[in-house]
Amino acid sequence: MGRLKTSGGSTIKESRSSNNNSSDTSGVHVSVSNIGLCHHQPMPSEQRKKEMWRELQASLREFLSEKERSDQTMVSIQKIHDRVSQESRGISHITPYYRAKLRALCTSGAQDTDILKNILLKSAEKVKEIKAWKKLEMDGCSNCNLTNNTCLSSNVDNSGIVTANSSSSSSSNNNSSSSNSSSTQKRHIVRRGVLMSGLQQDAHSLPLWSGKLGEKPPSLCGAIPADNNYVGKPGDKVAARVKGQDDEENWILAEIVSYNSLTSKYDVDDIDAEEGKERHSLGRRRVVPLPVWKANPETDPGALFTKDTLVLALYPQTTCFYRALIHEPPRKSSDNYSVLFEDTSYPDGYSPPLHVAQRYVIVCKEDKKK
Repeated sequence: MGRLKTSGGSTIKESRSSNNNSSDTSGVHVSVSNIGLCHHQPMPSEQRKKEMWRELQASLREFLSEKERSDQTMVSIQKIHDRVSQESRGISHITPYYRAKLRALCTSGAQDTDILKNILLKSAEKVKEIKAWKKLEMDGCSNCNLTNNTCLSSNVDNSGIVTANSSSSSSSNNNSSSSNSSSTQKRHIVRRGVLMSGLQQDAHSLPLWSGKLGEKPPSLCGAIPADNNYVGKPGDKVAARVKGQDDEENWILAEIVSYNSLTSKYDVDDIDAEEGKERHSLGRRRVVPLPVWKANPETDPGALFTKDTLVLALYPQTTCFYRALIHEPPRKSSDNYSVLFEDTSYPDGYSPPLHVAQRYVIVCKEDKKK
């Protein structure tokens, strides 16, 4: 089995394998059984894209307007505090008039906060929707590794054969084949860089959970697992336990394609675009949803993994999850976990501390060290 070399000189097992049944698009005809059909959601129309931008802009304008009103309420509260401090012996001796005034203003301020929170959540959903179609535009069809304008899945005839564009047939020329091979290699490198950048951005943009006073964080917030009856949606990122060509099981980053309620199985796609999409049909126990909320260490420390907890964490610059110990949990909402990956190349069996975002740290149900 191959091994991944890390920047620090250590090595970890390479758990990904290329698909031997990957399609060859150099000819005019390609078998559907080799490439599969594209399961991407249809791209929104140009009109819908403009509407989404307008809706986002309207939400932000609404936020600024409500924020200005909320600020005025806070100023009024501060003025009453100052006046009470000057006219009496302190806030503990406040008159009934000022007490009622403060109670009304504080109630109004709390309502303003809820309004601002809901506007931001609505804006975040709109940003998520926009990012989804932006990703489609950038990545194109991941099944056939082509740009979105040349997806082979759109050219299936009645015989079950995919007809490639006429430009593909010219690749029979040796010089053209060499050029295409070089272009494919460059595209893989670019796609790998885009993928890693996208994963970092996905982790960075994970919304921070902010509940009401006394409200407990929901499932899939930080270290809190999903409910027993939870079913992931198509497009959700998950950790999936799959078998490689050597029958060794590994945890990979994958994307849900569908869920069959009759068989209780997910169809998931390997997220690694460089190696081509590999589809796996897995039972629910082999699929672990990733956190959809970031836990705030200052308000909800109980929603984070504690020091020395055994977890599965995404190794930096890879799409594989490996066993690790929590070295340090986040101290601020902007911090990542510091983890120690199991690595037999080190005397103590663990790598030096590495940083992994909350998005990519999940529970490990195997207690025994390998």
